[in-house]
Amino acid sequence: MQIGQCFNDGTMINLTSSQLRQAANIKDKIAALEKQLAAITGTKAAPIAKAPKKKGGMSAAGKAKIAAAQKLRWAKVKAAKPAVVKPVKKGGMSAAGKARIAAAQKLRWAKVKAAKATPKAVKPAQKPAKKKFKMSAAAKGNQSAKMKAYWAAKKAGAVKK
Repeated sequence: MQIGQCFNDGTMINLTSSQLRQAANIKDKIAALEKQLAAITGTKAAPIAKAPKKKGGMSAAGKAKIAAAQKLRWAKVKAAKPAVVKPVKKGGMSAAGKARIAAAQKLRWAKVKAAKATPKAVKPAQKPAKKKFKMSAAAKGNQSAKMKAYWAAKKAGAVKK
């Protein structure tokens, strides 16, 4: 059994990690020794045999047969379907109808513009707004004095909420 095969045939699956490491080290040593031997003898080092790549696929003739069969299937499907006929567009508007609508719309807009151009009737004078409450200077002074007294008392701790 060659070294490359023992990795591929499944015999090393049950090994522990330390055993696998040891096997890999031995494999590296063998490769190094083969290089040394090749250097001494002057021949090429034989590469470690790898498992052959699996070749598969299909021949060109097989692909051609499948392609021809598929084209035949599609030809049958397309032949079975009737050609789609587009329906004839019905309705629409005649040129005279469009002209009538355009004339009516122009007339409407003319009325709107005329209504904007005429001056509007003047509205009757509105009642004067109520005067806002104004505090006299004496009242302002009294209120200011009361607030100063309140805040002084609050600072002193006399006022509690």
